[in-house]
Amino acid sequence: MHSIYFDYNATTPVDPRVLEAMLPYFGEQFGNPSSSHAYGLAAHAAIERARGQVAALLGCAPEEIVFTGGGSEADNLAIKGIVEANQACGDHLITTQIEHPAVLATCRYLERRGFRVTYLPVDRYGKVSPDDVKQAITPRTILITIMHANNEIGTLQPLATIGRIAREHAIPLHTDAAQSVGKLPTRVDELGVDLLTVAGHKLYAPKGVGALFVRHGLRLEPLIHGAGHEGGRRAGTENVAGIVGLGEACRLAGENLDEEAGRLRNLRDRLHRGLATQVGEVYLNGHPSERLPNTLNVSFTGVESNALLSLAPEVAASTGSACHAGRTEPSAALLAMGVAPELALGAVRFSLGRWTTEEEVDRVIPLLAGQVKVLREKESIHT
Repeated sequence: MHSIYFDYNATTPVDPRVLEAMLPYFGEQFGNPSSSHAYGLAAHAAIERARGQVAALLGCAPEEIVFTGGGSEADNLAIKGIVEANQACGDHLITTQIEHPAVLATCRYLERRGFRVTYLPVDRYGKVSPDDVKQAITPRTILITIMHANNEIGTLQPLATIGRIAREHAIPLHTDAAQSVGKLPTRVDELGVDLLTVAGHKLYAPKGVGALFVRHGLRLEPLIHGAGHEGGRRAGTENVAGIVGLGEACRLAGENLDEEAGRLRNLRDRLHRGLATQVGEVYLNGHPSERLPNTLNVSFTGVESNALLSLAPEVAASTGSACHAGRTEPSAALLAMGVAPELALGAVRFSLGRWTTEEEVDRVIPLLAGQVKVLREKESIHT
């Protein structure tokens, strides 16, 4: 039996249409986009076309898009870039306890350099309180960084409200939107953000390419110094093929964003209903409605998720975020939400995508139900 891929939040396959758009830039269109001859001009034009495609999906100006080597680099550029450029104005940052490691590790690095970071708690659904954000602000706060959608549970944060608070205090707001771009509307003005991270491989573009929206007028110190690529914000000859792929992926996502979100939401809920009916004692992790349309994180009581997935190798899912795969300790995000450790150990994240079918969902439900029954019977014998 072929494996059923339910791990789209970890990475997506490259869409064939994206690959087709990229192929010329591995061959005849090989020019350096900084060169002034025909080869370079063609490469430069391709980058600018892609910049416009990314900007169109985010609802910003093309010149506000900086291409990076991926989502983690974009997070680092946003956070370190703002801090380095504005450290004379303050030394305090605000974030949450359930951010992606690219944000949390960067904040911890800055703490070692003497900066102060407030890590806000979340409620049982994984949502941060805008009031908590407001209360955490000090005269020394220079950045707020809060993800749009959590990669493990899919919960959406109230960014528009937080954005209004940030604007009232003239503090830049960054969001890691790697999981939401291409799945939900991510118009920067509607979200109220000043910086937004995009990761190519989360929306059917290749790995190793990403983007950062930087609102016009923000001062940002580059991470990588050298020549004046990307408006002086990211030195290094651009990954033309990857950038073209990201642009095409954004164009494709924008074509049927609402329709695809609705299809995935229906499949996600079908999977949840089926598991709840056939398995029983299934606990939903995350917000019941305000979450990504493709993401279902559930805990099977009395079952350890690693054991469950090892008994069902046909199902490619995750026991947490991909960045924590292979660990046996409970998910830090789930623990921060107040999920009991024994329930957190039984958590499985199913994330659906462009090629997920109803047939696949219907195959997975009885397959997992049977293995959960086996594990629960073993547990009852031992106890």
